[in-house]
Order: sequence, then C-alpha cells, then structure tokens
Amino acid sequence: MSPTEILADPLDVMARLLAPEGKQNPYPLYEEMRAHGPVVDVGGVHVFVTGHAECARALRDPDLLSTDAAVQDVKLPGWRDHSSWYWLTKNMLFSNDPDHERFRRFFGSAFAARSVAAWQPMVERRAEDAVRNVAALGASGETVDLVPEFTFRMATGVIGELLGIPDEDHAGLRTIVGDITLALEPIGDLAQLVPGDGAMDRLAEYFQELVARRRATPGPDLTSMFIKARDAGGELTDEELVANLMLLLVAAAEAPQDLLSNMVRLALEHPAKGAELRDVPQAAAGFVEEALRYDPAVQALNRVASRDLEFFGVKVAAGVPLTLLIAAGNRDPRRFSEPHVFDPSREDNQPLTFSGGMHYCLGAALARMSAETAVPRLLSRLPDMALVGTPTFRNQIVQRGHDRLLVTTG
Repeated sequence: MSPTEILADPLDVMARLLAPEGKQNPYPLYEEMRAHGPVVDVGGVHVFVTGHAECARALRDPDLLSTDAAVQDVKLPGWRDHSSWYWLTKNMLFSNDPDHERFRRFFGSAFAARSVAAWQPMVERRAEDAVRNVAALGASGETVDLVPEFTFRMATGVIGELLGIPDEDHAGLRTIVGDITLALEPIGDLAQLVPGDGAMDRLAEYFQELVARRRATPGPDLTSMFIKARDAGGELTDEELVANLMLLLVAAAEAPQDLLSNMVRLALEHPAKGAELRDVPQAAAGFVEEALRYDPAVQALNRVASRDLEFFGVKVAAGVPLTLLIAAGNRDPRRFSEPHVFDPSREDNQPLTFSGGMHYCLGAALARMSAETAVPRLLSRLPDMALVGTPTFRNQIVQRGHDRLLVTTG
C-alpha cells in the first residue's frame, strides 16, 4: 500500500463483510482489514485478528475465553430467553474449564485415532452411496444440486450412522442444522435468533427421544455408548448429554458438507488439479488441506479476554472481545507464499480451520477421511462433471458454505 492510500476504517470493513455481497466473497475485505496489521485494536473495545501466528496463539491462550453463558450475559443480554443459545452454552464448544475439560474427557475418547481408522469401511460405503445417488440423478443430463444430493448426504450419512440416527431421518435434518448455524452469526437484534430457536427446539426433542429409545434398546452406535457411560458414571446430566449430541450432529454435518462442496468446486475450477485428485490417490491429503486453508467453512471464531493482558503488543482489557478472522489467517502472506493461489502441493500447510488448543475439533480426522474418500470417488465416477452457472454461498460468514452447487454429470 502506498503512503497516499487511505486505510479503510475497520468497522466499515466489518460492516461490508457482514453485508450479503461481502459474504459472497469476503477475501478482498480481509485484506483491507489486514492492511491495519495482524492485530487490529478498535478503540480498546474490540480486537480483530488477521495474522496466522496471532490466531494460532489466540486459539491456545487460556486467558482468551470461548463464548460461554457468563460471557453471553455481558455480550448479549436477553440471550437466556432464546433456546438456540440456551442449548449452545451447554455443549463443549461454547464452554470453558472446568466444564469444557469434563465434556471433552467424556466425548473425546470416542474420536481417538484407532476408532476413526475403524470407521473407514463405513465411510467408503457412505461415499459410494452418495456418488451413486448423484450418478443416478444426473444420468439423463439433468442438473444436480450437489449440496443436498452429495455433500449433505455424505456428511450426515457418516455422523448419522455413528450416532444411530435412522437413514430415513437424515434428509429432514438439513433445514434444522442450517437454521441452527444462523444463531452463530453476528446479530444486531435478538429476533434474528428465532429461526435458530425453533430449529434447536426440534433437534433437542429429537435427541431426547433418541436417547430414550437407545437407553431402552441399546445399539452399537455412539449414542448408546455415551448413554451407558453417563448412566454408569454420572459425569454429565441428561441435558448436557443431549446438548453435546446435538453439537456432534451439527458440527459433523455442516462443516464437512461445506468442505466437500468446496473441494468439488475447486476441483472443477482447477481441472489439472482436479484430475490429479481423481487419478493419484496420494494427492487427496494435500488437496483437502489446501481446501481447508484456501476457502474454509469456518471463517471466524470469537474469544473474550478473561483479564487485562497484552496480546502481540496490543493491550487488551478484561471483557474485550476478539474476533479471530481464521480465513484471513489462512491467507497470511507472512506464513504462506502466494496465499491467494490454490496449490494442493503446498508444503507445511497448517490451516487454522479446525481451531486449536483445547478446542481443536474432535471430528477433524473423520472429516479429513470423509473428504479424502468421497470427492476422488465422485470425480472418478463422473469425470465429465461440470459446474452450471456461478456457485453461490449462503448469507452467512461464520459458517460459510454453498447454498447450492449445480452440476451436470456428463
């Protein structure tokens, strides 16, 4: 930037980022924010973080709190009247120690490396089902929307089977999961939580009934395993069990859906790289990591200072919120060469997309496995698949992903 150029005001950048146009392509706006530096102090009342190292530190700093009930009491008065956030603050993602450690200990062992490796045959079966579905729908030249027919079907099929959710219930969960993620967006009016409230109420009722059924008739699924452990140890309340089961479903359906959608789009937009993903099995891991870096499903996370502290030279008072612009950190030129270039061969690729520290995503290994399995299989089965029109994104910025992804299968 030349000395004569005027930096855009950070609050104006955020306002444009939260507008519908900004959500379709936020990356130029992240660069406007980055022009202020890796840590942007807005009058001592808010901090935006754009740097990779700075975001990575913030995700691991015990003095920077996740948005739990106590934080929300200050940040969003009136939230307790809304069931979306009532249930969110009872899961591990929106809690701090000691509750977070208790939840993480209870649920974490189920997602250990040995367990995830044993799920490979199931993941392959679900991938085959999703690919076969797309091939059938597009067999006569019809346009197919990959979001419901491939990416959501795959993601929900995997987590649904693990949790013991019957296949016939999966499709009906799509709107519910999508509405719940709306509650995570920055809001100016509590009325914006209403769609998420209704969705959360329906999902809570669904899981309460599922827990009752599995308690009466246990199966080989994780829900039955968690119920048995809860009833034996009393480490969680039934309400906490339900809240975290809802989290597992929503987190393992929406973000992996968006990862799968982004991978397919990127493969079709970069035909040579897509062909390598299709034809070279070893290319899948690098393609997944670069998709996670280049266009992450999770674009931003929030933290709040628990005490007065200094963060990379910026004084942050207790109670001040920090918005970690994860997607900006993933394109930090100090960390990545040519950060705006999609390069699956990139070495030492460390995207921030699965968070870090004690909040590192429990399902990260499962999401990677699903993506490495399903997308190459889709491209191999349908090598002439092509995009129809310009892909568009949902009107969201925290959990950003395609609303539709139209293709012909060739």
